[in-house]
Parts: sequence; structure tokens; C-alpha cells
Amino acid sequence: MLTIEPYTGAVTDALWQLLLEADPDRAAVSRYLASGEIVIAYWEHAIVGVAVLTALDGEYELRNISVAGSHQGRGIAKALIAAVKARATSLGANRLLVGTGNSSLDQFALYQKSGFRFERIERDYFAGYQPPICENGIRCLDRICLYADLSQ
Repeated sequence: MLTIEPYTGAVTDALWQLLLEADPDRAAVSRYLASGEIVIAYWEHAIVGVAVLTALDGEYELRNISVAGSHQGRGIAKALIAAVKARATSLGANRLLVGTGNSSLDQFALYQKSGFRFERIERDYFAGYQPPICENGIRCLDRICLYADLSQ
């Protein structure tokens, strides 16, 4: 059974593993965790997913989302996105932003299926990552920014 709820505890090794799957820059993750809200997905009391919501200049951003490989394809990411959208709406947000890499084809599709629309490209956003990120045979250099309209 899937349960999704806010999380205020310490960031455990299991959570770090999930968070770093979505964003391998531990220093960057630490920075946005300090001001973000964590949402956890549990499957029969085991942590199987995580999402982080942050405030950004009057808007809100889904900064990190990850589901354990063994639990992918079960709708957990969509449920986490729905929970983050609901939380952002309760905080008064009209829009929710999300960014993903140009090489993250599955994530780009997931966000569109979850109601996000393309907004802009931030060129070379990931160019400095070491080691370089490569997914689907594509070097990840650019950040694709999308938004969901929460006012409807």
C-alpha cells in the first residue's frame, strides 16, 4: 500500500541515495534541503520515493524527485507530484516549476504527463558537473524548465 506524507526527520542514508539519484551534486542538494519541504512515499512502511518542494522568489519549485528502481512504473512519481502540487497550492502558489536535464527523456515525459508545460532552456546549466552526467547516450548539459499552472 502506498502512503505519501511530509517528512521532517533527519536525512538518512536511504534518503540520500534517492536524492542523489535525481541530482548527483550533494552540495546543491544540501543547500535546497535546508529550506525545502520533503515529501516521502512509503510502500508498506519502506521508503520508496522522495520529492523536495522549495520556495524560489515568490514561486515554488519541485527541486528533486526520485523513486527507487524496484518501485518504478507503479505511479509513485505521479502521486508524489500530485502531493507536491497540492502542498504548493496550499501555500498560495499559482505555478509550480520543475527543471530536468536535456538527456532525461523519461523525466521530461513524466512531467508533461503530469500537467507541466515547457517554458525555457537554461544552456550549459549542468556543464560543470563532475563527473559529467550522461543518460540515454546523451551528455546532459542544458536544463529544461517546465511549469504547471496551479490556478485552475
